Amino acid sequence: MAMKMKLSHFQYDLPEELIAQHPTVNRDESRLMVVNRKEGTFEHKRFDQLLDYFEDGDAMIMNDTLVFPARMYGNKEKTGAKIEVFLLRELNSESRLWDVLVDPARKIRIGNKLYFGEDDSLVAEVIDNTTSRGRTLRFLFDGSYEEFRQKLKDLGETPLPKYIKREVEPEDAERYQTIFAKHEGAVAAPVAGLHFSKQLVKRMEIKGVDFATVTLHVGLGTYRPVEVEDLSKHKMDSEQFIITREACDVVNKSILAKKRVCAIGTTVMRAIESSVSTTNTLNPHNGWTSKFIFNPYTFRLADSMVTNFHAPMSTLMMMTSAFIGHELLKEAYATAIKEKYRFLTYGDAMLII
Repeated sequence: MAMKMKLSHFQYDLPEELIAQHPTVNRDESRLMVVNRKEGTFEHKRFDQLLDYFEDGDAMIMNDTLVFPARMYGNKEKTGAKIEVFLLRELNSESRLWDVLVDPARKIRIGNKLYFGEDDSLVAEVIDNTTSRGRTLRFLFDGSYEEFRQKLKDLGETPLPKYIKREVEPEDAERYQTIFAKHEGAVAAPVAGLHFSKQLVKRMEIKGVDFATVTLHVGLGTYRPVEVEDLSKHKMDSEQFIITREACDVVNKSILAKKRVCAIGTTVMRAIESSVSTTNTLNPHNGWTSKFIFNPYTFRLADSMVTNFHAPMSTLMMMTSAFIGHELLKEAYATAIKEKYRFLTYGDAMLII
């Protein structure tokens, strides 16, 4: 009988100096730990050596969501207090309503106005305390919808996670997107995809590896800490995902040919596992998922996965544990710390086969 997983099983000490503050100079030159589940072995490679583990007819599934510059800084009317506003989700495009996080939250009340931009060219009014974490803002803007969205882009900055303790730099705008990014909607990058360079993808295609893209708009819920010891009581935020017929054809061809199917990242794994047919093939889908994957769990589509090294007690670590097996996960993380792998968003990667 599989051990019942609890929150405390995912606690480990992550040395501060192993949290990557910058990406590697070249995308595909981060380190790669290759974990073989059957053999229980670890190999230490460079990311571009991923090529050696795949062959003609294998499929790789990428997340092509595009991160928008969701973090904005404004000032509160009258007091001028600096307020950080994190755009989570557009609620209504016509009335410019957005679901946002505000920090410091205690300083903001319904009816307060916030001013953005050097010339206060964008104003928002707090109209609702929707959740304990969030607020609803209405932006007051006269121009067209396109001009409004452009304004948000101009005023926003790349939403790097808080544990990257430095100012956002110009290169982050590019490096915090994958090369596949094309459908805007994420507020956090699907980080496993960040390691792929155009050259590496080209070399894989020449070798006969097929690429499929799905879209899952990563929300902040992905990073929200789990606060219950009993994992079955944790509620995931729902995230929007789209799987096209075209993507299904690529993946199902590899499944039927008994070739390797590799999910690039936990976001891809979450999307595909949310749309499996009764015959264990991938179905097209356009909707939302609040699926939370943790041990014990039977994965039905992908037999390999690329993922980064995740924060203690995160849902991402829990999914990785379900895929790799918990004892092997603990060993892999201990090895990564000993070998000084870089952790989290801009860190190194793991290939699980």
